[in-house]
Amino acid sequence: MDTEFWLQRWRDGQIGFHQARVMPLLQKHWPSLALPAGSRVLVPLAGKSLDIIWLASQGHRVLAVELSAVAVAQFFTENRLTPTSRDSSLGRHHVAGNIEVICGDIFNLDAATLAGCTGVYDRAALVALPPAMRPRYVAEVYGRLPERCRGLLLTIDYPQHEMDGPPFAVSQAEVGTLYGERWTLQSLDERDILAQEPKFVARGLTRMSTSVYRLEHRA
Repeated sequence: MDTEFWLQRWRDGQIGFHQARVMPLLQKHWPSLALPAGSRVLVPLAGKSLDIIWLASQGHRVLAVELSAVAVAQFFTENRLTPTSRDSSLGRHHVAGNIEVICGDIFNLDAATLAGCTGVYDRAALVALPPAMRPRYVAEVYGRLPERCRGLLLTIDYPQHEMDGPPFAVSQAEVGTLYGERWTLQSLDERDILAQEPKFVARGLTRMSTSVYRLEHRA
């Protein structure tokens, strides 16, 4: 992951990946996890996603992680939240109610922090990483989540040679390779989305689909 690439995108306001609504697939499939209220839910590479607000409204304690201080500031300002802030070795922590956003590198999260997360919602992280970084991400982040942790993983797939990422194409086979050893995977949804994504049609894509997986960390 090119850290400076993402920081510059936020500084320049080039955030076409941000959606000004809660992800409908999150609302549809999150109940399948049956996570109790009060569960701590990790949201990696969160940007200023409204999904954070929705997860908090379900009674969860949300731990979001985002590199860009610009994104973090916009998240709290646009949602009219006034956080308290402190620094740690993990980054700068901003807390408002049951939402905590760490402005820092997802790879800096320690085992103790991740062990407290019994839920995970990954909509934008895995697909933001180039292929060479994905095994490290799954090993160092997902590998430190506790047994029985449950979550949703959203991916995008398309002919990778037709477009440079991010977002990168992640196939069902790769998801199985990355997670299959330690996680139980269930495919919940798969749909063609190219017709709803004219900007990707303009970039030359001939096929684009999104998939939703239910994950559970095996004991």
